[in-house]
Amino acid sequence: MSTQEIVIIYVPGNSNTTLVGISAFDGPQWPHLAPRSIYTSVAVLMGIVVFSASFVNGLVIVVSIRYKKLRSPLNYILVNLAVADLLVTFFGSTISFSNNINGFFVLGKRVCKFEGFMVSLTGIVGLWSLAILAFERYIVICKPMGDFRFHHKHAVMGCAFTWIWSLLWTTPPMLGWSSYVPEGMSLRTSCGPNWYTGGSNNNSYILTLFITCFIIPLSLILFSYTNLLVTLRVAAQQKESETTQRAEREVTRMVIAMVMAFLICWLPYSTFAMVVATNKDIPIQPTLASLPSYFSKTATVYNPIIYIFMNKQVRHPGCISQKHHQLTGYSIWVKQNPV
Repeated sequence: MSTQEIVIIYVPGNSNTTLVGISAFDGPQWPHLAPRSIYTSVAVLMGIVVFSASFVNGLVIVVSIRYKKLRSPLNYILVNLAVADLLVTFFGSTISFSNNINGFFVLGKRVCKFEGFMVSLTGIVGLWSLAILAFERYIVICKPMGDFRFHHKHAVMGCAFTWIWSLLWTTPPMLGWSSYVPEGMSLRTSCGPNWYTGGSNNNSYILTLFITCFIIPLSLILFSYTNLLVTLRVAAQQKESETTQRAEREVTRMVIAMVMAFLICWLPYSTFAMVVATNKDIPIQPTLASLPSYFSKTATVYNPIIYIFMNKQVRHPGCISQKHHQLTGYSIWVKQNPV
């Protein structure tokens, strides 16, 4: 039995304190890590996420297949996001739902390793899809490359990049650079990168993952949306029309919502992993430690709501004009040459 699979619990005895090793695969973790009611509550949350995320993301894919006008190059990355979120739901939330009902990882070590890999892979694909989404809108609206035409091949390249980049940074734990194990210090009913054991092997990987799959995409999102808002502000001041100014206000609200959603989803988890990786002995209550991981899975529900269902093209797919440019999941009216 690996030490990565065991939580050491101090149980007060009559005179001495006893050490008890509890494997995440042997049986229920309650009441050692948390009361059974906590596991039941998390199972209910995961059940809601599984149902809701399957419905909304499945609907996005079906609508995109049904309506040809929605299959524009600028929408490819939105479908890519929906596919990634659907896979996170299937490989992550569904397994977590089953595990929390039973109170431990019932499917064994191999499935734990596979779940950790697939959730990391598809989760990072979804994360980078949001960054590529922002960058594509920056290119189309701000025109940093002049009269650049965004075509099918560019959209495919953007989607392919999210999978290749994610695969590049989620494969190493399968090959020995860190590992995928039951997430320590939490309820131990989901698996992910080993950010809690410590050591140069694990810490170097967590730091690399933090930079390549959180800092870089977040910087790209902030860069793209900041430039986009500045461009729209200049256009609104030049036009001084109610339509342009209203579009600017709508886009500003959307940008704030999208950046906040990204930070709410990924900042707690990435920050928590970094803190624990660099401060192995930090005391954290298991229930609190589990929140960032499970909360990040809820993004599969609100991502499509923010990025897709607030999009007028999706709500009214039969009323799409060539004078609509999709901007970060929201259609704004563009006159002949707004910027």
